[in-house]
Amino acid sequence: MWEILRANVFTLFNGIVLACFTLLAVLGRWQDAIFGFSAVANSIIGVWQEYSAKRQLDNLRVLSAPHAKAYRSGGLVDLHRDELVVGDLIALRAGDQIPADARVETATGLQVDESLLTGEEDAVDKPEGAALLSGAIVVAGSATATLERVGGESFAAKLTAEAKRFSLVNSEIRNGLNRVLRLVAWLLLPVLLIVVNGQIQAFGGWEAAIETGAWREAAVGAVAAAIALVPLGLLLMTSVAFAAGALKLGRKKVLVQELHAVEGLARVDVLCFDKTGTLTEGGVAYGDTHPGPDPAPGWRHALASFAADEGANETARSLVEEYGAGLARPVATAIPFDSQRKWSALSLEGAEAPGTWILGAPDIVLQPDRDAELLEEVERLSSAGLRVVALCHDAEGLTTAASRAAALPAERRGVLVLSLRERIRADAAETIRYFHEEGVSLRVISGDDPRTVTAVAREAGLIGADETGIDSRTLPDDPELLGEVMEDNHVFGRVTPVQKRQMVQALQAKGHVVAMTGDGVNDVLALKESDLGIAMGNGSGASRAVSRLTLLDNQFEALPSVVLEGRQAIANVERLSMLYLAKTAWAFLIAIIFGLMLVRYPFEPRQLSLLDGISIGWPAFVLALLPNSRRYIAGYFRRALSFALPAGAVITAGVLAVAWFGDRYGQTVAQQQTAASIVMAVLSLWVLGLVCRPFRPLLAAVLLGCIGVLLLAMFTPLTVWFFGFAWPDAPVLFAAGGICAVGCALLELHGRWRARSAERELAGR
Repeated sequence: MWEILRANVFTLFNGIVLACFTLLAVLGRWQDAIFGFSAVANSIIGVWQEYSAKRQLDNLRVLSAPHAKAYRSGGLVDLHRDELVVGDLIALRAGDQIPADARVETATGLQVDESLLTGEEDAVDKPEGAALLSGAIVVAGSATATLERVGGESFAAKLTAEAKRFSLVNSEIRNGLNRVLRLVAWLLLPVLLIVVNGQIQAFGGWEAAIETGAWREAAVGAVAAAIALVPLGLLLMTSVAFAAGALKLGRKKVLVQELHAVEGLARVDVLCFDKTGTLTEGGVAYGDTHPGPDPAPGWRHALASFAADEGANETARSLVEEYGAGLARPVATAIPFDSQRKWSALSLEGAEAPGTWILGAPDIVLQPDRDAELLEEVERLSSAGLRVVALCHDAEGLTTAASRAAALPAERRGVLVLSLRERIRADAAETIRYFHEEGVSLRVISGDDPRTVTAVAREAGLIGADETGIDSRTLPDDPELLGEVMEDNHVFGRVTPVQKRQMVQALQAKGHVVAMTGDGVNDVLALKESDLGIAMGNGSGASRAVSRLTLLDNQFEALPSVVLEGRQAIANVERLSMLYLAKTAWAFLIAIIFGLMLVRYPFEPRQLSLLDGISIGWPAFVLALLPNSRRYIAGYFRRALSFALPAGAVITAGVLAVAWFGDRYGQTVAQQQTAASIVMAVLSLWVLGLVCRPFRPLLAAVLLGCIGVLLLAMFTPLTVWFFGFAWPDAPVLFAAGGICAVGCALLELHGRWRARSAERELAGR
């Protein structure tokens, strides 16, 4: 928390603002101190967004079960997870979360769900001697296991420690702004010394200024120069643009955990995601029926009865899509499905489907000597990435004794095989097509069998018929070679959590901006490493904690909306940067030139506040929120500078010219400041007009409104008094008009040249 406060509150610029604010307050010039609100708003927004991200990480947990049962002193005792030590023998049963890394000593039908850790969707059998990872869930059977790594050395603890490392999202806009602030920081002190000395000398030198009290006016001029140098409003408006995007995404069920994440997906050129939860909805759906050479009569009734059974597993229930409840018949005797046997059996009442029917894993229920043709079909379907179950038949009915013994009938014969497919999300194909059209390359990174992942990716339209998935167990360890493989392939299976992170790093090393979606603990390291981590709302707490965006309703189709909001934010911030950096440019030039010339600074702080408000501050709120779907092009900071520096130079030249005329014709200080304000206002509003193009009704109204505010300020007695305006004599007024005309022409030529350059750059992409 101290680091967050130090980064957002105790900064050089806040220190400058506070010092200037304090000085003006001491001098009684409260009307010149209204610039302080921007600094306060910047600090509040920055602290809040970083604190929110920190709080998410603080709540991260991989291990949720606080207790475990271990054998101590000859008995089974309940221990807190922190009390476990290496060598403890623990007892595990269905529903338990494994508290530490262990190795199985004894096992009775032990099956473990490691999907959150490894991405493997199916439960994994764990025989004696198998390794157990902390954080996995026991879904079937029981076991005893010896602990090998506990506490901070366990897999879950190391993963949690890595995930809790606080970091900010990689943001081109933030990086660009930081470059501006670093440049300003380096130049600020020498420029301020020049300004302060110039102001004092303009009032007769140090001794005279102190004796006469003129140093007060000199100090006010120095404050005006200092505040103009710091682009406080740009930081605030950038936060406003991103906050508006975050609010709109929130209405679309996308939670933004860090404001700068809004721009992330607009910059991404590679999107990596897991199969489950993005391409698929989870679970399986009926695919097709492949009968054998001599199917027994009544098999449709048998399949419908398996599907309609109250205790049916997910595979059997999926058959109801094709074999509805109307085909089902009452069950006479049954053997329920068991994950160890991997089959179930039943006999039906009536004569429509006589005998015993067995539904299960093909490698268990089919026999090579009798079902060779069906086994060949199983191999073909499995190679295509489909899940397969087989239906067998035995002429004898299932007796009560046989059901108790739960033994497969020796005389069974294969009837058919059923192919099952994973449920493809309805929005997957359209979303994939959108990203392809936008030039975003997609990678499926899954812990499942590569054949299964390939089949899903092909059905969703991500790859063609000629591309196959890569088994990640064959991937090279060398990062450069891995990057080449990642460039040329799109589907990867059997990927471990560490490999996911290595894949993201390899793509980043190739110059890509990488986004990663995920929902499990196995995705945490990759989500953390990616340029933009995106979690599914129904995923693990760990994945949501380390991600920058969360799809609350798990809709993959929400990602194009994130792209559009990011594009709007980047395009609008680029516009804002042109305005604010042009101001920073003329502020530096005017401060240095007037300081070296030892003449009075040409503006009061309150006058700069007005000019800043009508030409930048108030229009910026509109510019920050405008719809803008322009495709992202890298290098916004370079483009903003190439516009701002010449524009700032033109404005500086205009102010210098009118100051020369004011001095030549013996104008008072107030008259010279008013003439300089007129030139500054006209040229700054012309810059605003260039940035607002092409004009829309709202932008035209904003520009006209700013001109109206300027006219009111220049002619209303109260505002004339408040801002210290005094109309210059006719020769200076005419000179100001001519200077404005020349300056506007130069700015127009520069703006058109920059617009053509931007069009060429966009066409080149």
